[in-house]
Amino acid sequence: MRQIERLLPGFNCGECGLLSCREFAAALVDLQGLGRCPFLGQERFADKASRIEKLLSSPAKEEEILGLDGLRADFALAPLPGEPSCREDLHPFNPDALPKAGEVLRYRPLGCPITHYARVLAYDRGMATVHLVGPVHLLDATPVPRDIGICLVVAFEGVVSRGRSPEVGETVRFLPEHCMMQKVHSGVVVHSEGERVRIEAIDLKVW
Repeated sequence: MRQIERLLPGFNCGECGLLSCREFAAALVDLQGLGRCPFLGQERFADKASRIEKLLSSPAKEEEILGLDGLRADFALAPLPGEPSCREDLHPFNPDALPKAGEVLRYRPLGCPITHYARVLAYDRGMATVHLVGPVHLLDATPVPRDIGICLVVAFEGVVSRGRSPEVGETVRFLPEHCMMQKVHSGVVVHSEGERVRIEAIDLKVW
């Protein structure tokens, strides 16, 4: 549905009898229904109409995405273009941690048995935005990153690489591609634009 919605004119004119292009995409089940949109027949939308026809003629099979924990995910989350890992927002439980931009930290996410290493992108009012990095100090003999203890993972941000694109407000199961344990996480989608999503209220215990 999301693929079709992105190809529609987006005017939300109601001429098809529905309130929005999103509702039209959800209700569209065959090629005959395309005629209900007065704009798809215009030359400027010919390419998009053709792409919608292909989607309707050969609907893609939903890919099964499984974590090593055996749980099924709605989608896999990959880094934003040009970035080494998904972005994560962390809240250190140690009030004296005070991470600095560019610093590499060692910590353990609450609920995860694996020690993480991350480079700080920004820190503001108790929240650090980070990229995960490997324990490079073990390879190049640089000083050990500062240990800030246990942190609460508040949010993930990245792009959907496999599976379906979620809706804002939806509670989802997702598999971060950089997760060493390949464990399915859960959370609530607070932003979804194209393939880019932000997920908050993260829970490492998926029920």
